[in-house]
Amino acid sequence: MKRLISRQSPVAGGLPLCLAFAGTLRDTGGVILTVTQLTDRLLASYAQVGGINHVDGKNLPAKSAVVSITVDLLRLLFPGFFDEQLIHSSELKVHTTTLMDSIIGRIEDEIYKSLYLQPGHGSSQELRRRSRQITFEFLAELPRIREVLQTDAEAAYNGDPAALCREEIIVAYPFMEAVAVQRLAHELYLREVPLIPRIMTEWAHSRTGMDLHPGARIGSYFFVDHCTGTVVGETATIGNHVKMYQGVALIARSLSGGQQLKGKKRHPTVEDGVTIYAGSTIMGGDTVVGEGSTIGANVFLMNSVAPYSLVILEDVKVKVMNKKDRASSPGDFQI
Repeated sequence: MKRLISRQSPVAGGLPLCLAFAGTLRDTGGVILTVTQLTDRLLASYAQVGGINHVDGKNLPAKSAVVSITVDLLRLLFPGFFDEQLIHSSELKVHTTTLMDSIIGRIEDEIYKSLYLQPGHGSSQELRRRSRQITFEFLAELPRIREVLQTDAEAAYNGDPAALCREEIIVAYPFMEAVAVQRLAHELYLREVPLIPRIMTEWAHSRTGMDLHPGARIGSYFFVDHCTGTVVGETATIGNHVKMYQGVALIARSLSGGQQLKGKKRHPTVEDGVTIYAGSTIMGGDTVVGEGSTIGANVFLMNSVAPYSLVILEDVKVKVMNKKDRASSPGDFQI
């Protein structure tokens, strides 16, 4: 049975409703499928498109569990900043002990699942022992990570005149959360724990817009103003007292070699005291930005520069004109 829909249909008030298509449409009726039919179709897809399935395999780390652990780790790093309730100093030991005990069991389980994915991982007993050892080694690094993060907070406060106080840096600046998660994930990366470090930093990436690979080595007093769009690759090395702005990318020259490039230095080295302004891209594992250098905005750099260099774009013309004078003649573009 056909039901024709006209281009103009009456609506309340007698005004015609103009449709966004011409001519008429045929009403073919709804396609009704049962739950069984829908399931069968999806199962057929699983069989045909198997590259994105993970069934009958080893248990993967749970992303939700890793995220929950990461949030609790931030609570340990910044007591009182990531908690809904105020923590009194008299309750700090009990609070920290309880939280630490909870994290130990959960992160050990996720590390165990991650290590189990590796070939030749050994017996379950050996794997559990190694997971527990990594867990305690990792958590033992928290005081040192806090010391470095304090330098980051100091660099952010001193480097941003818009900052009201140091508390604002920690509770409100996305940079602080991103770099804290990266510094945590880096410790697991150094201990060759697969999957978990990347889950942690990609969670921070999705929240902050700042893409810091867990493999990147980042020195103290690090600050990225605004931070959105920042990309730092796996083999990048960043020295102490480095300041960057939004949209800076420390990336590889080419990834056409694919997996053959694994383990090789692909991303640049930025030495101590360097400032890199917004939108600049620095490329290549053999590219070194010398100590104390300044890279201007929107620079595309593929070669090393000596210490205390100033790198800026040249021959870039910006034309300023009166809009009223332009009104009488057609412009090259319209905004």
